[in-house]
Formats: sequence, C-alpha cells, structure tokens
Amino acid sequence: MPDVSIVIPVYNEEGILREAITELLDGYDTVRVALDWPELTVEVIVAENGSRDRTVELAEHLAAERPEIRSFSLGEPNYGKALKRGISEARGTWVICEEIDLCDLDFHRRALEHLRHRDADMVVGSKAMKGASDARPVFRRVATRVLNGMLRVALDFHGTDTHGLKAFHRTTLAPIVEQCVIDKDLFASEFVIRTGRAGLRVIEIPIRLHEKRPPAINLVKRVPNVLRGMAKLTRVIRFGGKP
Repeated sequence: MPDVSIVIPVYNEEGILREAITELLDGYDTVRVALDWPELTVEVIVAENGSRDRTVELAEHLAAERPEIRSFSLGEPNYGKALKRGISEARGTWVICEEIDLCDLDFHRRALEHLRHRDADMVVGSKAMKGASDARPVFRRVATRVLNGMLRVALDFHGTDTHGLKAFHRTTLAPIVEQCVIDKDLFASEFVIRTGRAGLRVIEIPIRLHEKRPPAINLVKRVPNVLRGMAKLTRVIRFGGKP
C-alpha cells in the first residue's frame, strides 16, 4: 500500500492533465529528500467528473502508463462527489486533496511533516491566512472571504479557508467523510467543519496560490449551488436536520 494517496478532481483538463500529474510525480523526489524519507511511496487518484473534452481518455492513458496512477469517471460535473469518492478509494496512510492547477509540492512537504509528527489530524492549505499569497483575480479572492464569512456566521467556523488543499490521516478521518452529506462545491467545507467539530486537530498553513489556467467553471454560475449548499449545510450541522 502507498504511504500517500493524492486525490485530484478534474473537469475538462485535457490541456494540463498530463503535464501537471507528470510534474507532480516526478517532483516528489524533492519531498522525499526534504523529509529524509527515501522510501516514501505515492499514488495519484484522478477523479474525473463530467468532462466534455478528452480528459477521460487522457486519464486512462496515464493510468495505463504509470502504475502509481489510478482514475475513475463519475459521469457528472460534481466536484464534491468526485472528491469524496476519490478519498474513499484511497489506500494510503495519508491522503492529500490536490487541485490540478496547483500541484503544490511545498504544501505536501509541510503537511506531511505535521502529520508524521502527529501535530494535526488534518492540515488545510489556506490562501486567506496571514503569510499566504493569492494571485487569483480580485473577485475570486473576495468570493473566498465572503464564503468564509458565511461559514463563520452560520456554523461558527473559526478558520480562514476550507476549499482547496488538504491533507489528513485516512483512517482517522474516514468516519467524518462518511458523515458528509453535501456534494458539489461545499463538500470540502463540510468536511473541514465536521472535522473541527468532532474535536480533531485541524491546523492551517499558508500557501502560495498561482493557478496554471483560468477556472474550469465560471464563478457566477456556481453561486446558486453554493447558496443552496450553504442552506443545506446549516440545516444538517447546526440544527441536525435531514439533507
């Protein structure tokens, strides 16, 4: 079994899929050296969800070429559902949730350092905390802060970020993953919030966010789903209601 499972949801990513995953795996030697862990083993799970380009075909080719890559196709554009299934199929001691346009090896190194030393059960890569660098357009940075504000008001969230890079001990957090009922955009938020509310140790570390391409899904089109998801998330967590 691998030491680390890297789960990457992808949607219409034929332009960067091969290059990004190849660079990630080939660059892992730097993580092994930095952690003094030469025997560290890794698998990558490509969680395709509803692509209309050649992403599925390219992911299958990559999996055929390299034994450390696995892929599946969800058949519908649903980021959260793809991420949840990818986590459930992971075999590693630790799981890292990545983004295809980031593949931040420095986050991997720092997160694994915390997890190996048992400083945390989950490490969140924050693009909004002090020390972070977020090179996205202004309206996307504002959207992150608006979402975080909504989570603080509705669910007493005390962190600065829930979406994006995360690393955690798989067996410790497996029950939390199973409890999550939200999919699409807010699965990641529910996962982080439930982990904290369960009394597990969640820490944030700042990241440098410089995306390799524009967002695959228009931000404005995501707003209705986010608002519906927020209402549902508040109902099931704050008030114990049904999904």
